[in-house]
Amino acid sequence: MVLWTVGVVGVVQDPALLILLRVQWILLLSTLLCGLAGPEHLFQPSLVLDMAQVLLDNYCFPENLMGMQEAIEQAIRSREILGISDPQTLAGVLTARVQSSLNDPRLLISYEPSTLEPLQPAPAPTNLTQEELLSELQTSMSYKVLDGNVGYLRVDNIPGQEVLNRLGGFLVTHVWRQLMGSSALVLDLRHCTGGHVSSIPYIISYLHPGGTVLHVDTIYNRPSNTTTELWTLPQVLGERYSPDKDVVVLTSGHTSGVAEDIVYILKQMGRAIVVGERTEGSALHLQKLRIGHSDFFLTLPVSRSLGPLGRGSQTWEGSGVLPCVGTPAEEALEKALAILTLRRAVPQIIRRLEEALQDYYTLVGRVPALLHLLATMDFSAVVSEEDLVAKLNADLQAVSEDPRLLVQALRPRENSPAPEPEADGPPGAAPIVLEDEAAQRALVESEFQVSVLPGNVGYLRFDRFRDVSILEVLGPHILRQVWEPLQDTEQLIMDLRHNPGGPSSAVPLLLSYFQSPEAGPVRLFTTYDRRTNHTQDHFSRSELQGRRYGNRRGVYLLTSHRTATAAEEFAFLMQSLGWATLVGEITAGNLLHTHSVTLLETPAGRLVITVPMLTFIDNHGEGWLGGGVVPDAIVLAEEALDRAWEVLDFHQSLGALVEDTGHLLEAHYARPEVVGQTWALLRHKLAQGAYRTAVDPESLASQLTADLQEVSGDHRLLVFHSPGELVAEEAPPLPPAGPSPEELSYLIEALFKTEILPGQLGYLRFDTMADLQTVKAIGPQLMQLVWARLVGTAALVVDLRYNPGSYSSAIPLLCSYFFEAKPRRHLYSVFDRATSQVMEVWTLPQVAGQRYGPHKDLYVLVSHSSGSAAEAFSRTMQDLQRATIIGEPTAGGALSVGIYQVGSSPLYASMPTQIALSATTGQPWDLAGVEPDIIVPVSEALSVAQDIMALRAKVPTVLQTAGKLVADNYASPELGAKMAAQLSHLQSHYATVTSEGALAEMLGADLQMLSRDPHLKTVHIPEDAKDHIPGIMPMQIPSPEVFEDLIKFSFHTNVFEGNLGYLRFDMFGDCELLSQVSELLVEHVWRKVVHTDAMIIDMRFNIGGPTSSISALCSYFFDEGPPILLDKIYNRPNDSVNEIWTHTQLAGERYGSKKSVVILTSRVTAGAAEEFTYIMKRLGRALVIGEVTSGGCQLLQTYHVDDTHLYITIPTAHSVGASDGSSWEGVGVTPHVVVPAEVALTRAKEMLQHSLQRWG
Repeated sequence: MVLWTVGVVGVVQDPALLILLRVQWILLLSTLLCGLAGPEHLFQPSLVLDMAQVLLDNYCFPENLMGMQEAIEQAIRSREILGISDPQTLAGVLTARVQSSLNDPRLLISYEPSTLEPLQPAPAPTNLTQEELLSELQTSMSYKVLDGNVGYLRVDNIPGQEVLNRLGGFLVTHVWRQLMGSSALVLDLRHCTGGHVSSIPYIISYLHPGGTVLHVDTIYNRPSNTTTELWTLPQVLGERYSPDKDVVVLTSGHTSGVAEDIVYILKQMGRAIVVGERTEGSALHLQKLRIGHSDFFLTLPVSRSLGPLGRGSQTWEGSGVLPCVGTPAEEALEKALAILTLRRAVPQIIRRLEEALQDYYTLVGRVPALLHLLATMDFSAVVSEEDLVAKLNADLQAVSEDPRLLVQALRPRENSPAPEPEADGPPGAAPIVLEDEAAQRALVESEFQVSVLPGNVGYLRFDRFRDVSILEVLGPHILRQVWEPLQDTEQLIMDLRHNPGGPSSAVPLLLSYFQSPEAGPVRLFTTYDRRTNHTQDHFSRSELQGRRYGNRRGVYLLTSHRTATAAEEFAFLMQSLGWATLVGEITAGNLLHTHSVTLLETPAGRLVITVPMLTFIDNHGEGWLGGGVVPDAIVLAEEALDRAWEVLDFHQSLGALVEDTGHLLEAHYARPEVVGQTWALLRHKLAQGAYRTAVDPESLASQLTADLQEVSGDHRLLVFHSPGELVAEEAPPLPPAGPSPEELSYLIEALFKTEILPGQLGYLRFDTMADLQTVKAIGPQLMQLVWARLVGTAALVVDLRYNPGSYSSAIPLLCSYFFEAKPRRHLYSVFDRATSQVMEVWTLPQVAGQRYGPHKDLYVLVSHSSGSAAEAFSRTMQDLQRATIIGEPTAGGALSVGIYQVGSSPLYASMPTQIALSATTGQPWDLAGVEPDIIVPVSEALSVAQDIMALRAKVPTVLQTAGKLVADNYASPELGAKMAAQLSHLQSHYATVTSEGALAEMLGADLQMLSRDPHLKTVHIPEDAKDHIPGIMPMQIPSPEVFEDLIKFSFHTNVFEGNLGYLRFDMFGDCELLSQVSELLVEHVWRKVVHTDAMIIDMRFNIGGPTSSISALCSYFFDEGPPILLDKIYNRPNDSVNEIWTHTQLAGERYGSKKSVVILTSRVTAGAAEEFTYIMKRLGRALVIGEVTSGGCQLLQTYHVDDTHLYITIPTAHSVGASDGSSWEGVGVTPHVVVPAEVALTRAKEMLQHSLQRWG
């Protein structure tokens, strides 16, 4: 059996390089000898030469030996070893030098004078008897089956291939079979320091599933200078260990050599869990070799792994194998057994988890997905309870999106994470409510703390929730002692910071007191209980003891991380209903309605899953998944009361702030039509207490902004918080004397970027819109430094991609340069909210300098950063079709924005005060922004503009070329010449073309409009789609064998009742091609129908093809004799008429002219099929039944237009055979009998059968 493949190594395989290395070493070491040789020196020349030879011949990293040159030279200079007389010291110094030079701590030089005889290799296995081999194995290998049916195999020395071959049967019978029945296997390599490389495939194969072989390692051996690939065995003696069973490998700091390679491979395969210490990081094969004939020895690695599992240079040598679970070696077995115990329990844990989800989980719709998850989870990486808990929680919560679903590992002293389901409250018996009224009053006094704070603010604290039945008994006392003192307070603070909760039954009752008094019963929340499979709506109570507090006054709930269960539910619902503002810490997230199921119980503790059994759904339909209630104002619990006072004080001004915001909208917002609806929403939400969740000006500004934008749909409408006083931005005044010319030039060059791009394309970029006065002030310099460079260009790019806008007063002036002075153009209109008037903006009759004019191309580049005035310029030029807009859609800014203080607060409202109206539609556009004509990433906008300019420059040439192609090749010379002349006058229609695709559509539409010929087409075919150009690719002629199958597939024949032949084919072929296989056609097609009494030729599905085979087909239906003229075809490119005649010689028999022929047609019938039908009908040789054909044309030819990707398909020929000048081209062939295509065959059979019977 072949276990390995051997080849020449790729590390140092060049003989010339090896010779070079050898020569360098000898020369350098010889130089060293000159200073060392002498009778008194221990360091002899032969020792150095022999040591070099050993390294060169045996060290498995020969490429590193090039670095020894510097070390030898340094030794020559230092001469420090000359004075060493002690051989042990010399060995140590040489070891340090060699290790340092080669950076390899495994290299060791030793002095061993006791070794008088040469080292003898261990006796070869072939020289040992069976008993001697067994004896060696017994000392290096042991096994047993541990508790829990865990197999244990300890190997201290790994035998080689020869031993395994000889003792394989014994090992399988007496060792392996004893372990095969175990539930898991522990492979103990903690004491394994030796072994043979040849054993690696054996060991890995028994732990690798059969069916495929795996490349596990490649070994380089330096003495032989070869590589060996190690593969798993395709077959093994006995059975392989099941891949479903766990394998644990134990390691220590002494595990080395081949054992390390096995550990590394099994770990990388994912086949074993490694437990213990990091391995030694030794060499695959260390060998001790005598240096010459001295008593010095060199221990060095002679073999190395080139990357286990074919993973390149990553290996364990030098660094060791890091265990999956680190633990001291002496504790490794105990740790491994604990891991296996846990992993053995995983199936049981999953079963209990599935049962818990099915029985208790409240979100029943998510259970199937969770069960599927559990059935497909991979636990191969789980080696501890912590791993298992983390994996279960991460996956369960990811699928369920429910943080309440929680797995926990509990130690014996830890309590259950949640109350048991049968307890509707915290553990402990409910206190007995005494019937004695004095005792009841005392109980209420101890449970509730009530006071009225300054400012008539009520304060109520209670530290537990009681069952509703107890509250009903204590109701009169609660009313007098607790509720009545708070009834007339203006605000209420409820302190739940120390409330761990209790039963939930009292929550609806307590919530009812905060319902608006005038409202009837309202749904507070809904619960679904998985235990009872019951959904219940909880409504407020219509009758209560005492008055309701209502929700018009402010209620502030104080929370902490101790607030839990029913207290959390109450806080959550009060916040959800908008009846309270929460202040404090996030609550505990401990819901009462959960059930704890033990998944695993061990002496060390329990594994528990907490399953929520009840779902809360608030009055907005949102489910609450626990996880703690997040307060509106988050502060430490001890600071919550002080923070509540701050919030309460802020809320005193809440109504005024909302009212003032609404008044500002009415007075200044540019869209009065939406003010009423927006104002109504603000008032409604204020009345409902929705803004009580705002706990400071900043959060109120955020809420107001969201509401304003939601109703108005205007992202420019916002409220913001600014603690400091806003200062209006003003343009810095120019110095009285104005800037110097040098300063002005520098300023203009900084603000305006100009460039002349290839093709005389001007480029102008400016990133702000200056006001009109500033533009006029610097006008002369602008003309000289900017405009004079650009006005003479062939086209212009205006880059506004980084222009946020600013002033719009200069837009009319800027636009005017791109139109004539007369007539003036209406640019856009502006509705001003302050005056409630619409002002029209027009071009200016006079401008400084030369106008760019209305005829040269203008491209405007925009992005989402382009705003306000930059958008106004872009949209105006787009509306008036004066520019092509390229880039990203703009954000939609405003021409004018007003910022107004909300009352005397630090809040400010920002809103558009003007609306821009399109001059062409009269509709506002500023809110939606500018949609470019060509949408491209902002980084590509300029290059796209350059491409469009280049394309537009080609348009005259393209039109000229297209006209010439049509004039020279169109089937009707007169119409072709007329089209060419007319096309040249349509150049202005193409001024806005932006792509070759659009150019193809426009040109095609114009050609069809001029010709009324649907076959005259223009298409755009990109470079990567050239294979689809009609008429470009030559026809591939198949072999006769392939053609035989093609004929059988393409031709359909039949003989109907009455000896009626039927022939159908759906495309005409090339005559030259068909002539090569004429015998095949006769044999497989024609002979089947030629002897019928009449024939039906079905052209209903024939789309045409080459016309060259039509004459041959027609010829079969005429008798032998003088040729018959079938048609005349005029060919425009060569200005000639081609006559089509019947053939005098044919392959096979003729059908003749005496038997009836019927041709079936449909509206699909086209091209050559129409020509064939037309000839047969015109010559009276066939009766045509079906629908009018498509009205195609004769030969189509495709022509390439210049250096573009445009192609024109031109009909180049037409029939001139009819004496009256009629043709089927463009109009189709009208059948003798017009019937729907689907009944044409039936009608043909009826008519032919009747005719045959009549004349038979």
